[in-house]
Amino acid sequence: MSTLHYEDAQAEIHKIVVGPYENNVFVLRCKETGDAVLLDAANEHERLLELCQGLGVRKVLETHGHWDHIQAVPQIRDAGYEVGITADDAAMLPSYDFVLTDDDVIEVGRLRLHTILTPGHTPGSMCFRVDGSPVLFSGDTLFPGGPGATKGKGASFETIIGSIEGRLFSKLPSDTIVMPGHGADTTIGTEMPSLQEWIDRGW
Repeated sequence: MSTLHYEDAQAEIHKIVVGPYENNVFVLRCKETGDAVLLDAANEHERLLELCQGLGVRKVLETHGHWDHIQAVPQIRDAGYEVGITADDAAMLPSYDFVLTDDDVIEVGRLRLHTILTPGHTPGSMCFRVDGSPVLFSGDTLFPGGPGATKGKGASFETIIGSIEGRLFSKLPSDTIVMPGHGADTTIGTEMPSLQEWIDRGW
């Protein structure tokens, strides 16, 4: 079964769904060089390692530190892959290798992946934008129909709304494809008109 989820002239994005919470795991791969990164070592480490080996993954990037997104981190690191997470979420991981900061540029072969710090779901939640491709990996910050949950420890509805409005809606083109941590893709243009509705309902 093919894992290919999206492709354009420069990039391939592969997707599998793992674990009891049906987490999306994405691999962004440079077509020119074959280098790749995996986003969220969520669960089912054997499947993830097979994906990493088959697609040329060099490192793993975590969108945030919630347990359902990090279950496979120990086995991934044991296999020799470096794992990155933001400083504010690093304590949630059993182990990691490097810290992601806002407005980093991560080179994936010839591709450039831009970090966007979007706190709210967790203090260190992060999205990743692919330069030259209309793609945003949103983790649990933005889903079809609204923001990620903000009931947990360290979460804030006001903060996540500020992140979505100020860092995503105001800066990304409406045709940007949003690939979230669970469920189906959406676009910035599809979700933007509902912002006030989300604010009014409070979740």
